[in-house]
Amino acid sequence: MSNYITIESILGSGKNRVKQDLKFKTGSFVWKIKFTAPLNPSTVNNRNLYVTSMNNIPLATNIRYDTVNNCIEIEPLDPYKRNESYLLHVTTNVKSKKGQSLPNEITIQFKV
Repeated sequence: MSNYITIESILGSGKNRVKQDLKFKTGSFVWKIKFTAPLNPSTVNNRNLYVTSMNNIPLATNIRYDTVNNCIEIEPLDPYKRNESYLLHVTTNVKSKKGQSLPNEITIQFKV
C-alpha cells in the first residue's frame, strides 16, 4: 500500500493554496494533486508534472489522472532514496478544460 501526500490547488484563483500532509516514512509514496476544476488530459504529462533530484536530474514516474475526482497521482517507478532531497514540479502548463492554468509553478522540496 502506497502512502500519499496531497496537494490541493485552485486554478485561476490568483494564488496557489498548497496543503501538505506529510505522513510517510517510505520511498514508495505517491503524490496526489487535487484540482478544483476538470483538467485538459493532454496537459497532464511528464513534461508538465515531474520530480527531480536536487541536481535537476529527472526521476522516472508514472502519472495518472482521475477524471472523476480531478486528481493527478505521481508515483515513482523506483523508490525514492532515503536521506535524499527531491523537488516536485507542477508547471503552469497544466490547464483546465476551459484553458485556465495555475498562476505560478508549484515547486515543493521534500526529503525521504
